Amino acid sequence: MTPVVPAVPELLDLRGHVALVTGAGAGIGTGIATRLAEAGAGVAVHYHRSDAGARDVVARITAAGGSARAYQADLTAAADVQDLRDRITADTGVPDILVNNAGIYPLGSILDVAPTEWQAVVAANLTSVHLVTQAVSRGLRDAGRGGAIVNIASIEASNVAPAHSHYAAAKAGVVMYTKSAARELGPLGIRVNAVSPGLIWRAGLDEAWPQGVSAYTAAAPLGRLGRFDDVADACLFLVSPASRWITGTELVVDGGVLTNRAY
Repeated sequence: MTPVVPAVPELLDLRGHVALVTGAGAGIGTGIATRLAEAGAGVAVHYHRSDAGARDVVARITAAGGSARAYQADLTAAADVQDLRDRITADTGVPDILVNNAGIYPLGSILDVAPTEWQAVVAANLTSVHLVTQAVSRGLRDAGRGGAIVNIASIEASNVAPAHSHYAAAKAGVVMYTKSAARELGPLGIRVNAVSPGLIWRAGLDEAWPQGVSAYTAAAPLGRLGRFDDVADACLFLVSPASRWITGTELVVDGGVLTNRAY
């Protein structure tokens, strides 16, 4: 059967879709949730602890004419994830777009990091991706629907940094999990891709890490740090009809910084 090719105005049209964005109460997650809502998706804005950021995102989306609701869950607990999916499904229908963005980013030397800290980083950044992907994919399978999943990885999956061993290992796992999930879920009509951001600007970063900002800007061929919208637009592309024949890929969004020679 020949697939229907969307008209150009429909390539980024997400009307009629329900999107779950995890960790959407701040930073990159806020940018992604806002952008998907602008494209017409109803957005489930996930948060873990404080609901202030998520409520603010929902308020901004609805004020702009979009649709969004906030949902709390601990994504490292399978029962919580199942309940999250069921609540979203009851409110707006099973989510057919998922962006696994939630995670943590602590520093820890290999010589000093405690087993509990290692486990916490892997759970928040990798295990959560599996649990949410599994729950949403089961819902889509049972509903007889396809969907699109984007996992937020990092350039640290292939470019190590000091004191980031646990984070880098978890994000490398996210990239390989993405490929495995794409292979297994493709027959269900579910596409799975990853976005690996480079250094993304946030308020206070210039003051907290001026040497890092300067070095990254100098190393990036495009001459600047990334912004939340740079990552959000990559996600929008990968969940949209514009990427309908793309699955199992890692889209690096880093301003070209990884083009630098190692020696």
